[in-house]
Amino acid sequence: MAVRGIGTFGVGIAHTITANHFTSSAGGGRAVADSLVAVTDDAVVAAKSALRARLLADRRAVPPDVHEAEAAALAEHLEHLAGDVATVCAYVPVGSEPGSTAMLARLARRGVRVLLPVVRTEDDGTPMALLWGEYRPETLATARFGLLEPPQPWLAADALAEADVIVVPAVAVDRRGARLGRGAGFYDRSLQWRRPQIPLVAVVRDAELLDEVPAEAHDVTMSHALTPGLGLVALG
Repeated sequence: MAVRGIGTFGVGIAHTITANHFTSSAGGGRAVADSLVAVTDDAVVAAKSALRARLLADRRAVPPDVHEAEAAALAEHLEHLAGDVATVCAYVPVGSEPGSTAMLARLARRGVRVLLPVVRTEDDGTPMALLWGEYRPETLATARFGLLEPPQPWLAADALAEADVIVVPAVAVDRRGARLGRGAGFYDRSLQWRRPQIPLVAVVRDAELLDEVPAEAHDVTMSHALTPGLGLVALG
């Protein structure tokens, strides 16, 4: 399937389905409402966890030759959709994640500046907004959680505002743009610095583009999905 540049698509703004807010004029009505919302949120978290576990197990079962073929297709799609943009925020696929470093190398060869995330946490392990570093071939180093990260110097979290396209990892994404990540919340904390209307592209396998993904109010909505077989898909 031919993939057009990202600039040829209108950025779809999908709306995440969240828990209803209940109100009542009776005494104690707000407490009941908060309780109902909390229960609903707990159910969404549980649904996310179950879906995530199933999809990650499916990924681990993908034969190596299939993974390599899909990674090659994603690299080609990403190169085409980037077009003539100056800066792309991307990531380094690890383990069974769709894609490979070939995605980054092809962008770099076109002269695209590629920014990669650097994970950091508070002393108690609470995730913080991502820092960013420029991709340079042969300089990636193993970091926390088995990730590959760029070398220092790193850029502050607000460097995300320099990106013309933002490509993020995902376990799944749905047609509305709801993204299922790993559950830590690094990207939800970081994407606040993006410029308005910048394309947010979730990279998934074809089978991980779903009709519906459970979502919470704080989840950031994606504008596009990128899959090996479908290429770039507008969401929302």
